[in-house]
Amino acid sequence: MTFVDLKEVRVSYDGKQDILKDLSISMEKGELVSLLGPSGCGKTTTLRVIAGLIKPNDGSFKVDEEELTKVPVHKRNFGMVFQSYALFPHLTIAENVAFGLKLRKESKVSTKEKVEKMLEVCGLENLGDRYPKQLSGGQRQRVALARALIIEPKLLLLDEPLSNLDAKLRVAMRIEIKRIQQQLGITTVFVTHDQEECFSISDKVAIMNNGVIEQYDSPERIYRLPKTKFVAQFIGFENFFTVTKNAEGQYKSENGQLFTTTNPQPIANETVATIRPEDIDIVSATTQNTIEGTVLIRTFLGKSYQYEVMTPLGKLLVNGTSEQLYETGDTIHVVFPADKLVILEK
Repeated sequence: MTFVDLKEVRVSYDGKQDILKDLSISMEKGELVSLLGPSGCGKTTTLRVIAGLIKPNDGSFKVDEEELTKVPVHKRNFGMVFQSYALFPHLTIAENVAFGLKLRKESKVSTKEKVEKMLEVCGLENLGDRYPKQLSGGQRQRVALARALIIEPKLLLLDEPLSNLDAKLRVAMRIEIKRIQQQLGITTVFVTHDQEECFSISDKVAIMNNGVIEQYDSPERIYRLPKTKFVAQFIGFENFFTVTKNAEGQYKSENGQLFTTTNPQPIANETVATIRPEDIDIVSATTQNTIEGTVLIRTFLGKSYQYEVMTPLGKLLVNGTSEQLYETGDTIHVVFPADKLVILEK
């Protein structure tokens, strides 16, 4: 059953250009959903619509079947964590965490119990008497998370919460966020521009581009089966060539080469095929989905080598093992496994 539902949301700041264009997305209770995309794609605007910080020009927003489109931000009972932490420097950690409960005028006994429990959940036990300046960046981020969670929000909204941390701490904190989110079973919306961060902790990912959602699916499915060329390029596919549908599961390239695929195919007859460099195999014998090419450049990747290969389809990037090296000018045969070749919608 749908818990969060944005339907045909449109946002325009100047009345001329739409930032969000009839955006619709639904989330199940307890899911962690990430909004991913380049700068200016509309992901933060979407989060601000959910939070109540922006009123959409059109569309509706519901949580647990309750219409919240016109409900002000302070009445939505959502928890928010920003990249800046926004902690009160003159308050202790316990006082920072208790801030939301204080506004609600909860009893001191209840507040003390809830704060102690939340500090423990967030790995901050024994730090309640310290001040923000005495904590590390990761600890301050946990305080911000604890403060957002202690009010028992319907939704937890995270706006690039790890962007101010160094790489090693980001990895540790994203694991912590996932652990706490799963432990509490809270529905969470996470905004980020970091693919690895997003794919590692999300149940679902919405990849956004120019105010629309290009694909909304599980991280695994998006990684393996991107729907559009934008999504494929954004998540690391590098080889693209135009194809025309010849038969079910069979496509013809512009040079007349036939390729088969076992992946789902779009309706369009003329479209684009793509495959990752690491999914292309270098073979000694010609088989199905095989083309010939000439090695232009070899680069060392650590565990493997990557070749730029000139083929009838154009230049392709192909990853090879360290067991067999090829030199510039060598002729090689590369094969596109049918289960790795992806046919895009557009």
